[in-house]
Amino acid sequence: MVHEPEIEIEYAMLSPRPFLFERIFRTSKAVEEHRRLQETLKGEGVKVSILRQLIVGTADEDPAFRRLLEDKVRQLVIFYGSRELSEKAKEEFRKNISGLDSLNLFHILTLEPAINLKKTADGTPNYPTIYSNIPLANLYFMRDQQAVGNRGVIVGNMRSLQRRKETEITEFVLKNSFRVGNVSRIEGEDFFEGGDFIPARDFALIGIGTRTNRSGALAAMQSGMLDFKEIGVVENPLYSFMEGAPRDPMVNMHLDTYFNIADSGVAVTSVELAKKAETEVFVREGTVYKSSGKTRLYDFLKDRGYSFVDLSVAEQVSYSSNFLTISGSKIVAVRSENVLRKLLGDSVLPQSVVRIVKESMSSSGTEKMFPFSKAVKEHGIDAIDLDLSELTGGYGGAHCMTASLSRN
Repeated sequence: MVHEPEIEIEYAMLSPRPFLFERIFRTSKAVEEHRRLQETLKGEGVKVSILRQLIVGTADEDPAFRRLLEDKVRQLVIFYGSRELSEKAKEEFRKNISGLDSLNLFHILTLEPAINLKKTADGTPNYPTIYSNIPLANLYFMRDQQAVGNRGVIVGNMRSLQRRKETEITEFVLKNSFRVGNVSRIEGEDFFEGGDFIPARDFALIGIGTRTNRSGALAAMQSGMLDFKEIGVVENPLYSFMEGAPRDPMVNMHLDTYFNIADSGVAVTSVELAKKAETEVFVREGTVYKSSGKTRLYDFLKDRGYSFVDLSVAEQVSYSSNFLTISGSKIVAVRSENVLRKLLGDSVLPQSVVRIVKESMSSSGTEKMFPFSKAVKEHGIDAIDLDLSELTGGYGGAHCMTASLSRN
């Protein structure tokens, strides 16, 4: 499932960081890149469902779904002003909502509009001021709102207030359009995001740090949606050059921003970070998971026969690990060289990171960046590279932009 970016991302261009974006980008170009991603996946035999089409199409075909959608939208729109004006406008909206286009209802979901009505002195129609509570600019990163385990779907609880409402939309679609029955929701002070969840055959990994916390990882394990022999809870590590300085979460936010699995037994990661990442191993005993000790991510994988494609700092901050594995050894990857050019050209990275990036680039000489590197070829990884350099301005690559709903 994907969400093709629409008008909601335009707001993030006004001030990227408060919207959790890394930098500004050209939105028309970003939409072109996203459509290319969709077509690439379809061409590889992946069934792709677009969020807007799911909601609008189902609403137009299924009266019961349409009524649920109307109820959801009715609760979102807020009217301000005097009690008389706001109550009258609210009642008018309630009466008119059945006549609105389903696409209009979808846009209300992503923009969350509010209207402040003011009386005019000359008796002309009331003057409206339009607000948008928090346009869901990050919605096109469809990985994070949920995680699909081998027994059902875990709907996450987003740490950032800017993203909290996204899970309501995806849960609504999963339950009422896809008719998913096995759904568990993480709530309260337990935070869990899908970018921190990476499943393998007999084990899964859950990253914890600036987004997912330990209690959120434990809640996901006890949700009943995961059935793995082992689950490793991986603490988000720091590079040596970052220690002692204020943490920049934009360097490695989720587990998938520095680690991924390209094939059975093949991990793509910064080996430095993997060797530092403390990992608590939980073993399934009946229906529960119990801690069996601690190790490091690198050792955990090495003990299970994994080899590693080591990412340089330059490759890691350019979303090289944020690829989507679509079959054994075949991945859809970001053309990291183009992303790095943007990061350096737009002065996005902290100077301490820029210095290390430039050092790693000079030391590699003529070595090509991921996914064209020698290590990728040696591990037999078939990489389909896409230029997603505009879209990555929101902080994420092909993995972040796709919600895997079922896997072979």
